[in-house]
Amino acid sequence: MSSSISIKNKIEADRVIKVSPFKKEIRRTTPHKHNNYFEIIYLSKGGGNHFIDSRKYPVKPPIMYFIRKEQVHYWELDQEPEGFVVIIKRSFIEISLDDELKSLFTKISGQNSLGITDNLTINSIFTLLTKENRESGKNAFHITEGLLKALLGKVLDVAKPLINNVEIKSNLYQAYNNLLNANNKIKNRVAFYAEQLNTSPQNLNAVCRKATNKSASKILAEFITNEAKRLLLYTDKSVSEISIILGFKDASHFVKYFKRFTEQTPQSFRNNA
Repeated sequence: MSSSISIKNKIEADRVIKVSPFKKEIRRTTPHKHNNYFEIIYLSKGGGNHFIDSRKYPVKPPIMYFIRKEQVHYWELDQEPEGFVVIIKRSFIEISLDDELKSLFTKISGQNSLGITDNLTINSIFTLLTKENRESGKNAFHITEGLLKALLGKVLDVAKPLINNVEIKSNLYQAYNNLLNANNKIKNRVAFYAEQLNTSPQNLNAVCRKATNKSASKILAEFITNEAKRLLLYTDKSVSEISIILGFKDASHFVKYFKRFTEQTPQSFRNNA
């Protein structure tokens, strides 16, 4: 196995967004990151597994995946896939003057995977996006922008949870992850989440170590750091605003925390993205 993670770039330097069908020949890929862009993957057919940051997501279409720049992912497919891929550079969001689109993008960028209930409409929007993205007229950007807004809005309307309550109750580690990803206000205390799960911090820690070889506090720190990176990469919120969102008492505390885990300040990370 390679000692370093490969970085793939699937979009031309002069383009800010690219929409195309998912390649049917893709079955297995090696772990990799993306070169400075956000990727939306929609599969209407296929089977197997998709791994994002070492977490396994079964491929059960219709389903969507959202891959951020800092995430590592790879495929292990055993059935022919069918779907679409959208690649979005940060510059696309910066160019856009549509605040509602930016708001939808912020919401969707916090997800890893969503099940879809209305795949007929989703397929139609993706088909239109693919067609319009090939155009170069003076209004091409605005048309693509509008279709992307429609897509994200529809996805958020018809998304369904991928883990039911029975599964959550039977898997404490999964329940912990589910709480972290529930879009509630983040608490930088393992004890808070242990209480929510009706267990002790010690037991939650033991379960996490058994499942991932990482402590509960390490998993929480990685989650908070990844959320910080997402907000720095995909929103125009200030470092101070992000510190409040992530539950820090002040911006200086957040800056020290972020630097401890990433060896750079939040502003440096944003500037070098």
